[in-house]
Amino acid sequence: MTTASAFSFHHEKEVRLNTSPEKAFVYLDDFRQLSAHMTNSSAMMAGSKMTLSTDEQDGRAPGARVRMEGKVLGLTLALEEVVTEREPPFTKVWQTVRSDLLVIGEYQLGFALGASGGRSLLRVFIDYDLPQHGFARWLGKLLGRTYARWCVERMANDAAARFPFAAAGAS
Repeated sequence: MTTASAFSFHHEKEVRLNTSPEKAFVYLDDFRQLSAHMTNSSAMMAGSKMTLSTDEQDGRAPGARVRMEGKVLGLTLALEEVVTEREPPFTKVWQTVRSDLLVIGEYQLGFALGASGGRSLLRVFIDYDLPQHGFARWLGKLLGRTYARWCVERMANDAAARFPFAAAGAS
């Protein structure tokens, strides 16, 4: 898995999943699951949402392409990502090849799964830069860290909600 980063900023979150890495990977390998926070209306998206499309590889192979487009506050946003690493059931990494976003610029995003007694430890991460120019650069300085944290934590927390541990004392 990629460890060195050419990006300026980093955020990650770890969560425990009550499932095997194999089952967790099947869920996480689906961009529709991972991108739900972007394709559903939310406050962080100013009430807007983006549409997701994939190539014939459906985002499930190195070189596969994923696109998202939408409007936020009347501005058109778009990005295209390519899967750069995919090693089932442990890692997947993708990065932007084209990014027209408001608060973050180019990025690399991914996850790593580790086994722990029939369960999994999931680490979701993003390495990113701020937008390069103008208003988006200023907005990125103001909100980029918040947006990156929201994105990573939504992915990790959505996976934890999909594979929850039973409450103490529950049978």
